[in-house]
Amino acid sequence: MRLRSLLFVPGDRPERMEKALTLGADALILDLEDSVTHDAKAGARKATAAFLRAAERHVKLFIRINPLDSSLLDDDLASVLDARPDGLVLPKAEGAGSVEALAAKAPGIPILPIATETPAAIFQMGSYSSVRTNLAGVTWGAEDLPAAIGALGARDEAGHYTAPYELARSLTLFGAHAAGVAAIETVYPAIADLAGLAAYAQRARFDGFNGMMAIHPSQIPVINQAFTPTPEELAKAQAIVDAFAANPGQGALKFDGRMIDAPHLKQAKRVLESGHGRP
Repeated sequence: MRLRSLLFVPGDRPERMEKALTLGADALILDLEDSVTHDAKAGARKATAAFLRAAERHVKLFIRINPLDSSLLDDDLASVLDARPDGLVLPKAEGAGSVEALAAKAPGIPILPIATETPAAIFQMGSYSSVRTNLAGVTWGAEDLPAAIGALGARDEAGHYTAPYELARSLTLFGAHAAGVAAIETVYPAIADLAGLAAYAQRARFDGFNGMMAIHPSQIPVINQAFTPTPEELAKAQAIVDAFAANPGQGALKFDGRMIDAPHLKQAKRVLESGHGRP
């Protein structure tokens, strides 16, 4: 499942859902949680389920349901499961136990946990490998956690994450890769700052994230570009793979003026894999 860009769409805005299909995102996250008021939940469930049944599935359609401990979850699932969403985004996830609990209610549907929204969740990041077959990936958020602990925010005056939230981000990255699933970067809230988004998304890919969530259509092409290897990157990766193929008995080679070995070959193969289907 290719997940470079995942665009949030409010579940009570069906007209936005239809338009969002054409915007180039790899997946839509139809939201039944934070972007929908309590009074609008029932209507959002109906609109979302109707859209799922009618939409052409040329992009993946995920549903962000309400948390496991809410009184809203069962109604969410009763409304949308028959329409077969491509995945469920689980807010307030707290490790493998949360995934198992949701999988029991929604068997066979991949789950994307938002894995850092409570203090307890931070201590469960290594547990996702035990439920890897249930996962579409692992992602994180930087808004709910500071609110949960009474912090004044997650970023400093320059807009950079402070140390506790850099830790949450890093644990998400390693937790996802330990489970062998996609690591999905959190949203960039400054929707008018596309240059800042580009830098943020490029850093995310550099660090090892595989994709990123978006909150505005203008962010999609920027994110897609950041998570798509350039022709130069693909050519270099192919040259590394070819060099090892031409020298099967050597574990280390001189390439482009430096020594490369097995980790470089592994990374080159990853680049080629991520470039499969490049627009």
